[in-house]
Amino acid sequence: MKTVGIIGGSGLYALEGITGVESVSVDTPWGKPSDDPSVGDLGDTRLVFLPRHGKGHKLMPSEINYRANIFAMKMLGAQWIISVSAVGSMREDIAPGHIVIPSQFYDHTKSRASTFFGDGIAAHVSMADPVCETLSGVLYDAALSAGATVHKDATYICMEGPQFSSRAESNIYRKWGVDVIGMTNMPEAKLAREAEICYSTLALSTDYDCWHEHHGNVAVDDILETLMNNVALARKIIIKALPGISEAGDCACRRSLENAIITSRDSISPEVKERLGILIKRYVQ
Repeated sequence: MKTVGIIGGSGLYALEGITGVESVSVDTPWGKPSDDPSVGDLGDTRLVFLPRHGKGHKLMPSEINYRANIFAMKMLGAQWIISVSAVGSMREDIAPGHIVIPSQFYDHTKSRASTFFGDGIAAHVSMADPVCETLSGVLYDAALSAGATVHKDATYICMEGPQFSSRAESNIYRKWGVDVIGMTNMPEAKLAREAEICYSTLALSTDYDCWHEHHGNVAVDDILETLMNNVALARKIIIKALPGISEAGDCACRRSLENAIITSRDSISPEVKERLGILIKRYVQ
């Protein structure tokens, strides 16, 4: 049975046809994830749901324990992660309510732990193509099939937050050529790559940030209203995407650590091997 992780809001968990849903308590070397994941089955797919901000949205973007979240997904067998995220649009043609499938990220965060490595082991994975091309293609096709207005090959800039952009920042980001802005997909994508999990984002455009002179400044009420309107569409896209996710074991995402660990094997302590066991056991005996 293939296992797909979904990181997002609680409204996404009500997928029609899920059976055997149960909450699972998980402890990781980096502590507890944002909340207890929920696990259930839909046809031939096991789904692992994780509320990124915790149930009730208790965690700010920079308070999220990203390492625990991704490690928990790995522990529960997730081979793919669909990250459902609200974003602001930096382009006129990406209107609120549209769907975006990013292909690139610009990490503009400042204070987040972004690697499982260090403390006795060094590794450097490639992030040239930070999302799984195969999974992104499946999501794009599913969005089209669901009747969404969808944009692909977009660049997502991840800001620290929790404040929204100033008008100067928003206009500078647009000059940089980014397409959408959010606060959560970094370091998620980096950690998923280190965990050798295929990762892609289903981004829901909720606003025009504050750059658009004919639209009001971004506000939480407007974001939530648009987001709630898009939850049903996101659920529909996910359901349509699942059959297209195959057991493609040759995906480069699954081999990202193959040549990444630079520390000599005899210098890696038993403690490090235990801490990172499920990540490195294929490469470090």
